[in-house]
Amino acid sequence: MRITASLALLTCLTACTLTPRLDQPALSVSASYPAQAAGYQVSNTAGLAATALDWQDLFKDPRLLTLIELALENNRDLRLASLNVQAVQAQYRIQRADRLPSVGVSATAVRERSRATGQALSTEPQEVSKQVGLSVGITAFELDLFGRVQSLSDAALARYLASDYGRRAAQTALVGAVADAYFAQRLAQEQLILAEKTVADWEQSLHLVHLRWQANQTSGLDLAQAQGQVATAQADRDARQRALARADNALQLLVGTEIPDTLPPPLSLESQAAYRQIQPGLPSDLLLTRAELQQAEQLLIAANADVGAARAAFFPRISLTASFGYASSSLNGLFDPSGQIWSFAPQITQPLFQFGRLRGELRVAELRKAEAVAQYERAIQIAFREVADALAGTATYGRQIEAQLRALSSAKRRSDLSTLRYRAGLEGRLEMLDAQRQLYVQRQALLDVRRKQVSNVVALYKALGGGRPAQGLPGT
Repeated sequence: MRITASLALLTCLTACTLTPRLDQPALSVSASYPAQAAGYQVSNTAGLAATALDWQDLFKDPRLLTLIELALENNRDLRLASLNVQAVQAQYRIQRADRLPSVGVSATAVRERSRATGQALSTEPQEVSKQVGLSVGITAFELDLFGRVQSLSDAALARYLASDYGRRAAQTALVGAVADAYFAQRLAQEQLILAEKTVADWEQSLHLVHLRWQANQTSGLDLAQAQGQVATAQADRDARQRALARADNALQLLVGTEIPDTLPPPLSLESQAAYRQIQPGLPSDLLLTRAELQQAEQLLIAANADVGAARAAFFPRISLTASFGYASSSLNGLFDPSGQIWSFAPQITQPLFQFGRLRGELRVAELRKAEAVAQYERAIQIAFREVADALAGTATYGRQIEAQLRALSSAKRRSDLSTLRYRAGLEGRLEMLDAQRQLYVQRQALLDVRRKQVSNVVALYKALGGGRPAQGLPGT
């Protein structure tokens, strides 16, 4: 009963804190995104919020979904982030334990031999004494009168929460990185297929020109132009092969394991567009949905708590050491009431001459807080910029693809007409080769724009804080 009452009293004494009030920094961005303010076709009401849309619902390609699953299981960066969460969680548990007294049990048994008092060592028999003891006590428990221990515990908790938000951000970033790498691989693959087909067509054309040259039906200039055209296409094909190999390597690094050969067949870039519209919301929504901003906020809270701990270091520290137990010369009489023993040793420590150390530590804590504020505001601005960029892409990529399709259609008509005019002798081979090159360039450009369009969907998804629905924090 006495121990319970003492602990209750200690709890009441530790209610004070010197941690300064934390005012949320103002949102240093506009109230709306530039794409919305400019009147682009960006809906703020239709579609789902990114946090309510699982990545498994965003993508339609079964091959990509399988690769993301493999990456979430095997990626080393995500594994390191998870291990960091566990380490910071353990550190928080250690710091939280300082808020309560540590109770220990001590059992002793002593046998001591000594000579009789006042007698020579060689003439008198030696005495043997025995003593056993059992006690329960607390050692150096700090009474947190000024909130130092509480502030340190709050800082540890905030850093633990920040590490978990960091893990969530890493997971969302990994999903987006795998998708980007996969789309880059699909682009390289489709561009290589187009390059190989072009080389085959132009080599066949070169063969025909060579036969005509041998028959003296065309000039050496036409043959040289055809040879140069084929050489250019072959060089481009080799570049596409290199790009595909690098894209494969980048994707495998992100997945973290050997990519199996049994994956589902891929979809073309044209079929990769997300089938759900993502709702951008308002810039203020990012504070609640984006893990990087929540991580920065928790780090700011931790820095603010460190200021409180540094302030409390100027005031006295009171610690208690106490024990209660029994001692006896034999086990049979150990719990006899006459053998009760106890000790109570309070200690107070007041810093006197620290030669500016405590003030320096407080100044460092205040600067760390100012740095955390700046990092928090910078994180908000970066998030705002990323969403704004993705929304600008959402508003323009569709129109760009439509224009690119028109350009491709025009280039194809020109190539067909130039081929007919060349065969009819109405224009030279140089004009036909230029038309064919332009057609090839427009086809490659269309593939590149399609890839950028699907990557922009991923960028918007990440910028808005999307990803697998957040799970609860590990047990504390």
